[in-house]
Amino acid sequence: MSGRLIYLMGPSGSGKDSLLNAARARLAERGCVIARRVITRSAEAVGEEAIALTAAEFEVQEAAGAFALSWRANGLAYGIPRQIDDWLAAGQDVLVNGSRGHLAQARQRYPELLAILLQVDEAALRQRLQARGRESAEQIEARLARSRSFVVGGALAATVAAEAPPTAAPTENPLVLNNSGPLDQAVTQLLQLLSDARACV
Repeated sequence: MSGRLIYLMGPSGSGKDSLLNAARARLAERGCVIARRVITRSAEAVGEEAIALTAAEFEVQEAAGAFALSWRANGLAYGIPRQIDDWLAAGQDVLVNGSRGHLAQARQRYPELLAILLQVDEAALRQRLQARGRESAEQIEARLARSRSFVVGGALAATVAAEAPPTAAPTENPLVLNNSGPLDQAVTQLLQLLSDARACV
């Protein structure tokens, strides 16, 4: 049986990297692999353990079909290596750090994907963005504004519906996981969401 793609989304600073690192061992016990993203960002940048490429290198790899999924956001290019297709075919579940704006396209390629939206209170999100020291004040406000534009049942659902092919079946809204509190609580909630989703398959 093929594995399932788990598509984790959330605004920059919502704690996706911390959540994935904290849940990595327990996800592995369940046969779930976390895909490592490719990003056009300096390898010295603080953040997730991604594969850093220059913009030119990314374009070459993208044109060569190296990515199962790729998108642009916040002035950067992101790619998920095609290797995830091998893992899925081997029956492993695969968790990817995805983009809210790319969910419709991801669903076209992986119709059975499980979408999970990580949400954080705006005050906590602003504090986390400021603490990591990666963006200017203007860039932080731009990220917060983008985050407000994606709301479950609102803009995010409308975007999915608008970008889906005319013949596509209706798609469910993402499952919501709030990461405003303790990290271990979010890990427990993530694992429970995956267990509940698996039981419904």
